[in-house]
Amino acid sequence: MAAVEVILLQRVEKLGQMGDVVRVKPGFARNYLLPQKKALRASKENRERFEQSRVELEAQNLKRREEAQRVAERVAGLSVVVIRQAGEAGNLYGSVSARDIAEACTAAGLSIGREQVSLEHPIKMLGRSTVRVVLHPEVSIGVTVNVARSPEEAERRARGEAGEAETPPEPVEQAPPPAA
Repeated sequence: MAAVEVILLQRVEKLGQMGDVVRVKPGFARNYLLPQKKALRASKENRERFEQSRVELEAQNLKRREEAQRVAERVAGLSVVVIRQAGEAGNLYGSVSARDIAEACTAAGLSIGREQVSLEHPIKMLGRSTVRVVLHPEVSIGVTVNVARSPEEAERRARGEAGEAETPPEPVEQAPPPAA
């Protein structure tokens, strides 16, 4: 199927900057870029309309980016706790998803949506992980997610103490010295 040309209305990761005309697959344009108002079809009328409103769009983008940078500075080093049930080895019964992280961040004072959480894979083990939260296409922060069985375990893990799932290494038995 033929690619579709679109004009980006904001920076899109791994695609381009505002104002770039890029070729994308029709489904990506139809299902994501166009409904999210991240792009316009690259017709002659839309190109002219974009050029007329380019200064205004760039000013709005700059304002939103500055607001996102202020928020990023305010919440730098944010750490959230997610309580989950887990097995003896530290494997979760289920996983921690982007929605869970977004809800924990909102409870901690950073109101974000799940689409802003960039999670490569769901978290399936107890422990601490750093997750990228995208506040603006050009501004992102790292949020530490502490997954634990209880608030007490989360506090111990935050202080660096071993949690219940983290067992100390077992001592290695040494063979008796050979008889001479």
